[in-house]
Amino acid sequence: MTETIVAIGTRKGLWIARSSDRTEWTLEGPHFLMSEVASVAIDTRQGRSTVLAGVKSWHWGPTVQASTDGGRTWTESAERALAFPSDTDTALERVWQLTPDPNDADVVWAGVEPHALFKSTDRGERYELVRGLWDHPHRPMWEPGFGGGAVHTIVPEPGHPESILVAMSAGGVYRSGDGGATWSPSNPGIRAGFMPDNEFPEYGQCVHKVARGQGEGELFAQNHNGVYRSGDNGATWDSIAEGLPTDFGFTVLAHPRRPGVAWVVPVADAGERIPPEAQLQVQRTDDAGATWHRQASGLPDHSYTCVLRDAAGLDSADPVGVYLGTRNGDVFASADEGESFQRIATQLPDVLVVRAAQLT
Repeated sequence: MTETIVAIGTRKGLWIARSSDRTEWTLEGPHFLMSEVASVAIDTRQGRSTVLAGVKSWHWGPTVQASTDGGRTWTESAERALAFPSDTDTALERVWQLTPDPNDADVVWAGVEPHALFKSTDRGERYELVRGLWDHPHRPMWEPGFGGGAVHTIVPEPGHPESILVAMSAGGVYRSGDGGATWSPSNPGIRAGFMPDNEFPEYGQCVHKVARGQGEGELFAQNHNGVYRSGDNGATWDSIAEGLPTDFGFTVLAHPRRPGVAWVVPVADAGERIPPEAQLQVQRTDDAGATWHRQASGLPDHSYTCVLRDAAGLDSADPVGVYLGTRNGDVFASADEGESFQRIATQLPDVLVVRAAQLT
């Protein structure tokens, strides 16, 4: 029997929602109560049911915890306590992103704060710093942004094991074509409106999230003021914000099977950071950003919360499930690609990350 799980990381622990039909849900947790869970990955490669969680204990510091039974039980390992090498003279703040590599069933990538990338070659047990990015000459110029300075997006290219893209606030998009040994900025077309002397710099853009679409070389990006699409794996970017109520937001999702289909969660203004007209909503495009339509059935109006960059996710069912977590502790689920939502959790702490998957 197939089970859908939704892993919900918050400021004060991790919860797991489960359903056999995506209609009735049960909620388990909290795990790691009073620890911040800023990143989650559900690894279903080779039939696994592994959940990895980037946990920050205010006493022990950041670690990656693992469950091999879909989040029911957890094991701790000293090897999963990520740390910078001693010669860097740097302390790890938190793990912002965990990404299983689609090209190698043993590789897991970790994006962290401060700006850095780690790689595991043993399914997330041990991690090593990716020196090519750490030693990049641009790194001293990357700014922390309002939410901290971190590599928060990792996008490997399926079928091309040497190709990987990362995004960071506030450094922009960087790409590697040699498995992470060397990196180049890749931001042509992305505007940085907060840089009045040069609105289209080589790097320094505040990218909030990037998602890989299903079209040839297709990527979607949500920026600090700006929504973009690339058709060449991030070499160039085009604005697709026309038709949206606002171009500001934190997250972006791309359909796992259909080209040109993506979702963003708009935020009214960079200063206000509430839903447009106080209506929590997603905006969906079915034509690669040429047009957008609002999806808000089942989502609250008179809502003054927002959805952070990783607090949204998709499952792989047909039709695709869409999941949102808010800063006031509500989690919403749609089993019809965003046409209607139901609340599956409420009164949780501030939701930082939502990840969903089908387990068998």
